[in-house]
Amino acid sequence: MTDFKDRERAEEAKFARDGESEFRIAARRNRLLGEWAAGLMKLTPEETEAYKKAVVQADFEEAGDEDVIRKLLGDLTQAGCDVDEATVRTQLEEKNIEAKRQLMSES
Repeated sequence: MTDFKDRERAEEAKFARDGESEFRIAARRNRLLGEWAAGLMKLTPEETEAYKKAVVQADFEEAGDEDVIRKLLGDLTQAGCDVDEATVRTQLEEKNIEAKRQLMSES
């Protein structure tokens, strides 16, 4: 019985670590995306910091990545940048990989 309880606790702990890791990767990815978009919009360093935070915050609107994509596309279009949805999605994937690498190198 003890082995089962120990295994159950270990699985719960792993699930919690995995969830935290996914959250950290998504937040880092969104900051990187915000920095990329801010560069295209030619924002000042102060505006870039605020924009990165706004992109991270946008991810809390709904499950999935569509809220972040919608925000980036809207802001980039409004700023007159010639960027399509496919480019934003490609950047999202690239920044996701970069975020994983960065977090793994910190560990």
